Amino acid sequence: MSTEQFTGRTVVVTGAGSGIGRATAVRLVAEGATVVAADIDPDRLAVLVAEVPSPRLRTIAGDLASAETIQAIVEAADGRLDGLANIAGIMDGFLPAGEVDDATWDRVLAVNLTAPLRLVRAALPLLLADGGGAIVNVASEAALRGSAAGAAYTASKHAVVGLTRSIAFTYGPQGVRANVVAPGPVATGIEGTSRSELGAQRIFSVLGALDLQVAQPEQLAAAIVWLLSAESSNVNGVVLPSDSGWSAV
Repeated sequence: MSTEQFTGRTVVVTGAGSGIGRATAVRLVAEGATVVAADIDPDRLAVLVAEVPSPRLRTIAGDLASAETIQAIVEAADGRLDGLANIAGIMDGFLPAGEVDDATWDRVLAVNLTAPLRLVRAALPLLLADGGGAIVNVASEAALRGSAAGAAYTASKHAVVGLTRSIAFTYGPQGVRANVVAPGPVATGIEGTSRSELGAQRIFSVLGALDLQVAQPEQLAAAIVWLLSAESSNVNGVVLPSDSGWSAV
């Protein structure tokens, strides 16, 4: 990709304090974008700013489940928005449907599904005002199968795919593209501890048999940045697995 592609463009990246979100924010800044980097942890954002000292990096610390955080993110775009990468997400302890508690269910859906919807809803007027733009929602292999996570995470990521396709269909004629990246195992800080004996037994036996390679965050960032770029201008409503071949199994 040309390092000039994002010059003059503004992109929101959530989960930018670590992992895939951080790698995406770093790459976008390097390629000329103004990046609104959001994360729940202000300390992680402070480290990002120290390591990427650029006037084109704006940070917002807050819980994406909060309406105030969503408003602050959009306001930080300062009236212009060309892209949105919904990357932040949380796991569910691999709890199956018969064991998942209401608090876990509500929190996972709030962060993984409702927050992206609210950000898209808030971002659309700016995207449309500039003649269009690109939305990339990060799902998971759990969006494609039932054997990758617990009930709440799996449901949230399946729903992200449906939400993305709805956005692509509805707003595509107005120049807004929406696509999904579906990672497999990635070396990130997301909590992966099981809280269910049954969940661990069923899921980990499958994952162990697959012998999948663990990707680096930069590999996922490459796919996300491409989908945000003009080079993918004919791509809308797709689910792009970046999963070491897991989706071929």
